[in-house]
Amino acid sequence: MAEKFTGFDPSLFKFLEELGNNNKKTWFEANKQRYKDEVVAPISLFIEAIAPSLKKISPYVVADPRPNGGSMFRIYRDVRFSKDKRPYKEHAGVRFRHSQARERTTPGFYIHLSPTEIFYGGGVFGPPSPALAQIRQAIADNPDHWKKATRGKKFVETFGDIRGSSLTRPPRGFDADLPFIEDIKRKSFSAMTKGTHKQTRSASFTKDVTDAMKVMKPFMKFLADALDVPF
Repeated sequence: MAEKFTGFDPSLFKFLEELGNNNKKTWFEANKQRYKDEVVAPISLFIEAIAPSLKKISPYVVADPRPNGGSMFRIYRDVRFSKDKRPYKEHAGVRFRHSQARERTTPGFYIHLSPTEIFYGGGVFGPPSPALAQIRQAIADNPDHWKKATRGKKFVETFGDIRGSSLTRPPRGFDADLPFIEDIKRKSFSAMTKGTHKQTRSASFTKDVTDAMKVMKPFMKFLADALDVPF
């Protein structure tokens, strides 16, 4: 009988905590089997478990449980252009990308698991200039639609405000007195909510995550429409 997701064992976060204190290749190689057993395997089960619910939110969201090339982020950091040369990430991440994400800019969902914090949500992160311009223009052209997608009571209760680094001044071509100019100034568009480690220890963590993602569906749909992709 295939194993099912019953929640994350605390050993997952214990491993990540130890990795944070021993972020070296020699330590990781000596503990690589632990990484596979305590981090990779349960996250793969989680992805399998949440996939049917995500498909109901959008048939274009991909939940791929493969350890390599799937929805789970690699543990290895890209240190080529970074002053921080630690070789490994000290958290685990899961991204549920749009089926067209390899061909173009699309919105996606994200889950962050670390010894110190749990959060999940989604959006468009650091889009290239043409896609960024499309989203900004969509907000300027459809302020009522944007308001419904991001300022509804349940959305605000769950996520608070939209996140993303911003320009100091309005981007070229956008008047400072436009509705939602602070959002138009953003360079990324995301919504995140915090979870607890206690939540992750239950099989119902999949429901906690998908309940939040259902709330943000209008926001994700707005972004997808702005980028001319289905959702």
